Amino acid sequence: MNRSADMDMSGLEQLSGFARLVDASVLARAQRGDMQAFATLYTHFGQACYGLALRLTGNKAQAEDLVQEVFLKLIETIRSYRGDAPFGAWLKRMTANAAIDHLRKNKRFVDADPDAMFAGLDAPESGPAQKLDAAALLQRLPPRARAVVVLHQIEGYTHTEIAELFGQSESYSKSILSRGLQRLHAIVAPAEA
Repeated sequence: MNRSADMDMSGLEQLSGFARLVDASVLARAQRGDMQAFATLYTHFGQACYGLALRLTGNKAQAEDLVQEVFLKLIETIRSYRGDAPFGAWLKRMTANAAIDHLRKNKRFVDADPDAMFAGLDAPESGPAQKLDAAALLQRLPPRARAVVVLHQIEGYTHTEIAELFGQSESYSKSILSRGLQRLHAIVAPAEA
């Protein structure tokens, strides 16, 4: 297969989301402050950033604001990108950090007690006709639990990475994940009956 045929005009391979590989020339231009290179990066990674921010915050307006914040920060920090990890992974980490910082700043993570986070969240009455999609299910979790479930189960973060992001222990991350998944199963179980 001809590798050049796999590359589009902007220098980004035809993969999706954060998995896109960035041509070195696009990164070099962005690191020199070329706004067209930043526009290319935004075009190819903006939707992935928005999707992750939305899954973590559960709010469209906040997710949009976070994408703007991440790309403005990218302009300031791209010179520090050394290429040790794929660019998409680096940007994904920036997006997750921004979302978690945003939730912390807005005191959405005030309650650090795992038992208290799930208190009062009894599964509502639901019938088999009720459609439950992943986004709606995730919305029914407290913000921290939603973030841990998304990062671990969807984005593939390890408990070590999650613990580092939240400034907590690995066992805390495992506990939040376990309780979040139990909560989701409790919601889904009546709908499947």
